[in-house]
Amino acid sequence: MRRFARDRRGNYALIAAIAMVPLMGAVALAVDYTDLVRQKQETLNALDAAGVATAQQIVANVSDADAKAYAKNFFEANLSHVSPADTALSVTLPSNNAGGGTLKLCATLRYHPYFLPAAAMLIGRTAGDTTLTACSEVRLKNTLEVALVLDNSGSMSTNGSGTGQQRIELLKTAATELVNTLALQAGQMKQVTKPVQFALVPFSASVNVGSANKDKTWMDLDGISPIHHEDFDWTQMYKNVSGVDPNKYIEKVGAAYYQRGTGWGADAGKAMTRFTLYQDMMATTRTCTKKNHGTCQTYVDTTAQYQAWKGCLEARPYPYNADDTTPTTSTPASLFVPMFAPDEAGNFWTDSTHVSTTSWGYPNNWWVDSADSLAVAKRQSDMRKYFVTKPYNAAAEPADGGPNSGCTTSAITPLQDITTTTGKSTITNAISTMTPTGNTNVPEGLAWGWRVLSSNEPFTDGRANSEKGNDKVVIVLTDGANTYSPIADATYAKNMSTYAAYGYTGLTYPGSGTVTRLFMNTSASVGKTTYTGANYTTALDEQMQTLCANAKNSNIIVMTVSLDLVDTKSAEKAAMTALKTCSSDSRFRKDPADPTGKTAAKLYWNATGATLSKSFKEIADELSNLRIVG
Repeated sequence: MRRFARDRRGNYALIAAIAMVPLMGAVALAVDYTDLVRQKQETLNALDAAGVATAQQIVANVSDADAKAYAKNFFEANLSHVSPADTALSVTLPSNNAGGGTLKLCATLRYHPYFLPAAAMLIGRTAGDTTLTACSEVRLKNTLEVALVLDNSGSMSTNGSGTGQQRIELLKTAATELVNTLALQAGQMKQVTKPVQFALVPFSASVNVGSANKDKTWMDLDGISPIHHEDFDWTQMYKNVSGVDPNKYIEKVGAAYYQRGTGWGADAGKAMTRFTLYQDMMATTRTCTKKNHGTCQTYVDTTAQYQAWKGCLEARPYPYNADDTTPTTSTPASLFVPMFAPDEAGNFWTDSTHVSTTSWGYPNNWWVDSADSLAVAKRQSDMRKYFVTKPYNAAAEPADGGPNSGCTTSAITPLQDITTTTGKSTITNAISTMTPTGNTNVPEGLAWGWRVLSSNEPFTDGRANSEKGNDKVVIVLTDGANTYSPIADATYAKNMSTYAAYGYTGLTYPGSGTVTRLFMNTSASVGKTTYTGANYTTALDEQMQTLCANAKNSNIIVMTVSLDLVDTKSAEKAAMTALKTCSSDSRFRKDPADPTGKTAAKLYWNATGATLSKSFKEIADELSNLRIVG
């Protein structure tokens, strides 16, 4: 017995037999765990892919039942090595989600281990299936704020290529379809406040912000902006000037001009501004109150305000023309100044003291000059003339003439929630009333597209600029190059252009030496004393690129569309290049011209009249993708 106890032969076999149980268990656990991790990852991958794919179906406005069926089919088709029979999928649509605006997919995986049950039996235990649950959420965010910045210049009355319709009519149809498409998609986000908002900024030579804004604090209500009085000469209305009524005169204090004396009535002591000029200019109309055999026997003459301000503004001086700086009186140049097109030289009517009929060919002669003895430049700038009442028998001002000359578009329509009937109809009705006339000033349109989306003044309807989950998008469409009309009048008033958003190009900006506002912050490619249409276009193009860069740096997404432009014409090719450069990069599409597939596609479309609707549908797809955030 002692020898048997001391015998060690066969111990290895015994030890191996004893160790086999935990070894087999460890191997079983390792194999099953590895397979479990693999199946779990494949299930998660399928779940995430199904979430994004289903979100795209939802924004395409499929029914709830179809969305759920699509999610299940897509999920199961992407399970790879996992059996669909071992999974279960639940889908909570955004319209049923108390959190609002979120698509939620949850998957349950039932894993059947291969070896673990056998290993468990060796130690008298049991091991069954393992159940795992995971969820994936896709927020159909993204709230969107879109500004449609649409060309309303005169060339938009031309028929679109390949069609029998005017470009403006084609644009109205395409823009309305875009709004309607996004409104349908936004209707799926029932718990999100104002999920998609649209604004409209029609532009031509200028932009109209609406006459109802004339008393806003972001306006230059005191006439202190350095451009407010640049066209005006008030010196002949100072108190010490011969012939000036001592009870009704103008006094300059700092940068502002004030109405002094009892002759101004209730306005005495108030600042003299472009707004008060509109208010003070008077015209007489004669109405027949009694006729006899078709001949008027009795008349009544009525004197009233000549014209009200229509709502157009001049471009702010650099750098404020190219940014979203909040206007403040502490920075006068940041304030917005109403357009007031000066009466250009020539007596629009004659009387006992105004007998000259010379006009010098100026296109916007709409009032009488202060005196026939004045030189041409003084005839234009002398402010005494605006306080002469226009007689009833004077002719009407020329077409697009008068102090509102250059203000040809309808007013901006601020952001509207297009998920509401009222909001959508407000935008679509505004689109339908667009009328083509005037020159093209894309940078001014783009600037107001940015401002209308901003939470800063002048328009404050946009969500906070820093708010996450919100995209601000400006869509710019134009059918031609930027234009500013030159005038060869160097020997007369030296306007050097017609009056528009940048004023007269013949005037230099205070403190800028000899540079006019339009040429400020431009490169050597812009001749600073070259007053030609081509040079004005180059300057406007450079202003546009500065503005585009600033907007994109402030997280504004810029989409651009050229209409009926061809690269065989140098001016149109330059406009196409400028618009493409201005545009943002797509977050989703790659440039098909890049074989590496690494370069993002530009958010630029070169459309013809025949393809404009298709281009706007592609824009709708891009906007839809912005609303999907995993």
